[in-house]
Amino acid sequence: MKFALESTEAWEEFLPLFELHYDEVAHFKDIPLEPDLNMYRVCEDQDSLRIYTVRDEGELVGYSFYFLRSNIHYMSSLQASQDIIFIRKDKRGQGHEFISWCDEQLKKDKVDAVYHHVKVGHNFGPMLERQGYELIDLVYGKRL
Repeated sequence: MKFALESTEAWEEFLPLFELHYDEVAHFKDIPLEPDLNMYRVCEDQDSLRIYTVRDEGELVGYSFYFLRSNIHYMSSLQASQDIIFIRKDKRGQGHEFISWCDEQLKKDKVDAVYHHVKVGHNFGPMLERQGYELIDLVYGKRL
C-alpha cells in the first residue's frame, strides 16, 4: 500500500469509494449522498483542503480529507479537521499507519492540532488514542 497527497483532479476515482463509504456509515440514509465537488475545489484553490489517499498497486482503496484553517477561537493556530476518512473493507489493516502518515504531512504544513470525528457505529477512537489523540468532544445529531 502506498500513501499520497492527491487533488480534486481525482474525482472520478473518488466517487465510487464515496458510495461505499456512504453505504457503510451514513446515519441518516434518507439524506442522499450529494458531495459539493465545487466547494471542495474552492477549498483546494484556497489551500485549505488536503486529500490523502491509500493505493494498492495504483488502485485507489482509501482516502482522508482534511480542512485546514486558523481556529476562530485561536487565530494564530492552524488546525486540521478531518472531513472524511475511509479505507475499503477488503483493504483495511493499515489505518494506523495511514493516520500517522497523514499526521506527518499535516505537521509539515505547520498544523498545530488535528481533529477526527468518529462515528459511534464505526468507532476507531481506541486506535486514535493509541496514537496520542484524546477524546475532546461528543457530538449529537437529530433528524428534523
